[in-house]
Amino acid sequence: MFIFELITERWLQAASLIAVLAFLLIVINYIINYWALAFSKKTHLTESSNSDPVSVIICAKNEDEHLTEFLPKVLTQTYPNFEVIVVNDCSFDNTENVIDEFVKIFPNLKKVNIKEDAYYKHGKKFAILVGIKAASYDNMVFIDADCYPTSSNWLQMMANGFSKEKEIVLGYGAYEKQDSFINKLIRFDAFMIAAQYLSHAIKGKAYMGVGRNLAYKKDLFYRNKGFSNHYHINSGDDDLFVNQVANETNTNVCVSPDAFTCSIAKPNFKGWKLQKARHLTTSPFYKPETKAKITFNYFTQYFFWMSLVPLFFSINTAILAGILLFLKVIFQWLVIRKAAIKLNEVDLWALSFVYELFLLFIYPIFHLAKAFYKPNNWTN
Repeated sequence: MFIFELITERWLQAASLIAVLAFLLIVINYIINYWALAFSKKTHLTESSNSDPVSVIICAKNEDEHLTEFLPKVLTQTYPNFEVIVVNDCSFDNTENVIDEFVKIFPNLKKVNIKEDAYYKHGKKFAILVGIKAASYDNMVFIDADCYPTSSNWLQMMANGFSKEKEIVLGYGAYEKQDSFINKLIRFDAFMIAAQYLSHAIKGKAYMGVGRNLAYKKDLFYRNKGFSNHYHINSGDDDLFVNQVANETNTNVCVSPDAFTCSIAKPNFKGWKLQKARHLTTSPFYKPETKAKITFNYFTQYFFWMSLVPLFFSINTAILAGILLFLKVIFQWLVIRKAAIKLNEVDLWALSFVYELFLLFIYPIFHLAKAFYKPNNWTN
């Protein structure tokens, strides 16, 4: 009996040490991956009052309703000199007619059509290539057809991120707020991903961006042979390209609330699962250091929560588990609250530890769905 108690005591001591280590690692994780955005006082790393002409590129496939609602918000930006190129990619709805009607009103709107080819099926990257080729200007800003700028100053703020050294500008693409738990989960997931890649970009270690709100120079695109390294991958026109070409000096961030874009989140778990499965197909093609950052982020979260489980076998260690959990939530609130204020997601920080737990259960489902994912020819 004495030997059993001794073994149990030593086992609980070891479990306690592991839990403390897990707590320290998750604190380090928040500092490495989210601190820079949370406590940065600038909206740009460097900012200029840019007035160089800009090409805004939008790829649309069967987006007549979204274009009708959202395209005017792009066309009426306050920027002094810009064109908007809408690539109508084999749409069979009323997309082309919607663009034609706007062309009559806005002289800076340009339509480019891609016709269906029975022998050649292409993805979104081809549509983007067509849009880039049609662009008149070196500075290019990208937004999806189902997105809209949250202010009329969006284009000015994004363009202010360009300079002689800064060839990429990373913005934040949010989702509309709706009164449902699945909406908060989707928004929290997007917010945490953005907080991580924006934080690393602020530190000069950019590794991805999102096509809902992204800018880069045409010259940069051509110098790096565009999507040639990953054209065979259905997704990745945004994150894989930035992962390929970003370096310590050529990437800027824009986290001004006036520069955000917004889109409508998937209404249910099934739609979100398919979207996440598609997004996750690009992760194997990231650079090794990028994979390490993302892996460390998820490892520390799983490790922390799993390390608490053995502590509940004893009242003494259960108290320790409660203390560690309390300290973790307080530190998480400290960082996430500041980041959420920066990205105008203030309704998410208070229950961030709850959303985090749900995501830890859900992400294995996403990865399983990725294994069975069959990509369409064109995806947003």
